[in-house]
Amino acid sequence: MGDEVETSLLDQGGEKLRCLEIVLRICAPPLSIAALLLIVGNKQVNDTYGRLEYTDLTGLKYLVWANAISAGYTILAFAASTLWWPITPWIFFASDQIAAYLLVTSGSAVGEVLYLAYRGDRGIAWSAACDYYGSFCRRTVVSLALHFLASVCFVVLSLLSAYRLFNRFDPPPPPLPSSSKEVSGEGN
Repeated sequence: MGDEVETSLLDQGGEKLRCLEIVLRICAPPLSIAALLLIVGNKQVNDTYGRLEYTDLTGLKYLVWANAISAGYTILAFAASTLWWPITPWIFFASDQIAAYLLVTSGSAVGEVLYLAYRGDRGIAWSAACDYYGSFCRRTVVSLALHFLASVCFVVLSLLSAYRLFNRFDPPPPPLPSSSKEVSGEGN
């Protein structure tokens, strides 16, 4: 009877993890797409310094591509996981890891760009650009916040896919006890 209770608890936990995975795969694409659209539509013209748009900053272009890739992947992964397509857990694991890394690194790049835009760098006489492009900076901050939420979804998805994959394997056996001769070095 103890084995039956333990098995049913594992099944219930597996169902909860599956539900969490589905919720995250539903939530991630709209967050990524919203962050992408905010950046792509983000333009501002300043009379003194001219026009600024996302294509002027490499970090923002990276964010757009990372969001597009992760949103597309999530939609395909959601379809695969809900329609029971024959995809191995290794594919989910690797793809979730790649998407999570893309989102974390692109978010870090845009965070650095925003930091410099708001604070400048006095050491090289670089003024704060957000003093002149305030609307552009505020929209970028909102986009980065949405991007961060999508990143959290993908980090949790990568943990879930890792758990699902590596839970299939038995733990390694404990190390064999060594004899006293091997430990003391007398066997040589």
